[in-house]
Amino acid sequence: MKILVTGATGRLGRLVVEALLERDIPAGQIVAGGRNPERLAELALLGVQARTMDYSDPTSLREAFVGVEKALLVSGTEPGPRVAHHLDVIDAAKDAGVQLLVYTSIPHADTNTMALATDHQQTERALRNSGIPYALLRNGWYLENYTEQLQGYLRHGSVFGSAGDGRLNGASRADLAQAAAAVLLADDQADAVYELGGEESFTLGDLAREVGTATGQKVVYQDLPEEDFSHLLIGAGVPAYFATILADSDRGIARGELLVEGNALASLIGRPATTLGEAVRAAADEMAMQLA
Repeated sequence: MKILVTGATGRLGRLVVEALLERDIPAGQIVAGGRNPERLAELALLGVQARTMDYSDPTSLREAFVGVEKALLVSGTEPGPRVAHHLDVIDAAKDAGVQLLVYTSIPHADTNTMALATDHQQTERALRNSGIPYALLRNGWYLENYTEQLQGYLRHGSVFGSAGDGRLNGASRADLAQAAAAVLLADDQADAVYELGGEESFTLGDLAREVGTATGQKVVYQDLPEEDFSHLLIGAGVPAYFATILADSDRGIARGELLVEGNALASLIGRPATTLGEAVRAAADEMAMQLA
């Protein structure tokens, strides 16, 4: 059985490849598809089959799916053409006779009103209409969305946002990658839908407190109106369209649209998911080592 991981030169895709190897899947049965030649070369050193593929190049997609029985479609990162790219991947998978196509979506995609949800809704609809057996991984917000901003939080003494007291269940990329590997390797996954997040929910106020505890510095959460938060992000160098999406995502958090119930993630990975506190402490320790 050959398993294709698309977007394998990105962070989540690479972790899924590694998770499959950790589960003793022979490297020759894993196909890593991506568009970054250097990172593909690194993956090839692991013994997996590295195939060049670009979501904007349908020919490369068809070539990447040759001989593949199961595949993970890691959602694209370009908001404009993302849906068209996903449709091309679905078509290539269908032409190849793929037995299971697993897609990384967003929590509560069918009811989520966040701007980020629109492309996922269209992709999920296309999967349902494709006739391909599929499974949906409705991945929660990456904890790394926050831990990678640790230095900025400490510099300003603040976590800025517009999520109010809204709660969310973040999850680490590594945990979500392990979940993806589990679904790819399991039987009878057609039409499965997994809402994935950590068992412990948190607010952005909780995030600020965790950062303060881990670093010994005072950090507070400053809640801003959505438009003001967007302007702050633009002033910090974030492109305007992305700043708008991020501010809108905080609005979604305030509405509970990234709050996941249950323990599907822990069940798939066979252990408790990484908590916010654990992720923040690890990031703080890594930063301290880099500064030492």
